[in-house]
Amino acid sequence: MFGKNILRRTVTLTVLATVWCVYSMAAFAMPIDTAAEIAVTGQVTVNGQAAVSNATVLSGAVITTGANSSAIVSLGKLGRVEMGADSSMTLNFGSNNVVAMVDAGRVRISSSSGVAVTATTKSATFIANAADANNFALEVECSHTHLETTSGVVTMREGTNDRQVAAGSSAIAGSLVQTGCGPCLRPGTNTGPAVTGGAWWIALAAAGAGIGIWLATREDNDFNFGGNVIVVSPSR
Repeated sequence: MFGKNILRRTVTLTVLATVWCVYSMAAFAMPIDTAAEIAVTGQVTVNGQAAVSNATVLSGAVITTGANSSAIVSLGKLGRVEMGADSSMTLNFGSNNVVAMVDAGRVRISSSSGVAVTATTKSATFIANAADANNFALEVECSHTHLETTSGVVTMREGTNDRQVAAGSSAIAGSLVQTGCGPCLRPGTNTGPAVTGGAWWIALAAAGAGIGIWLATREDNDFNFGGNVIVVSPSR
């Protein structure tokens, strides 16, 4: 009996030691910079689960904010990523790189010098200059993406076309007008309805009719066109 108890205890201790070693090896194998910390306001989810402030976020997380909500992901020495309301993003990061795949909403990325930052939307790819400390924001609309660079230089890549957007500048990737998309709500970007074909002639005819009515109802029918010629109404 005594020998059996010793054997059982030995087996149990061996199993516990093996499990501890496996978890320890997994922890040491995890890269130092694959975990970040999130601060949330309102309704925010990480990988579909409700998130709370000071929670850990791992690389590859899908982060979504609801209406009137926001989130800030602190990446330590790499920088941080801020999300506005109604935004969705997949965030990947390593020891010296950050990759944000923005599906919707507004995202601002701040990075330290020496960190390679790439952000993608359905309209373009945005590559920050790793030699600089960068700060830029992306706002994804239905058919296009707005880029605003606060510091550093960001290359906006649409297909094979590259455009550098320096600090204090902005740019738009994609089309402001696309079938099935609502109007852009940002100031200065509404294109307004186009008047073409028959609609143009209808508008022109309406304007002419209005001018004719205005002229006919004036009390004074004498007009001077800048010279000495007087045009007198036949009614006099």
